[in-house]
Amino acid sequence: MKSVYIKLNEINDVYALVNTLVSYDGEVDLESGRYKVDGKSLLGIFSLDLSKPIDLNIHAEDTNVDAVLEVLKPYMI
Repeated sequence: MKSVYIKLNEINDVYALVNTLVSYDGEVDLESGRYKVDGKSLLGIFSLDLSKPIDLNIHAEDTNVDAVLEVLKPYMI
């Protein structure tokens, strides 16, 4: 499992994140405080407090993880 913190500043950032994660076969969770949602769910992400950094957890240990993290670099903090 790999974990990084991301910050989504605009609605378009949420759409771009979901589009990226939907193309990934593994499971992805987002955690904010005590809430945990599916990273591929627009509705789930919009239910989180987006004013704070969000913990993104990728549940896989393959080479695709590095490719996904490379695409997500603009959102990482």
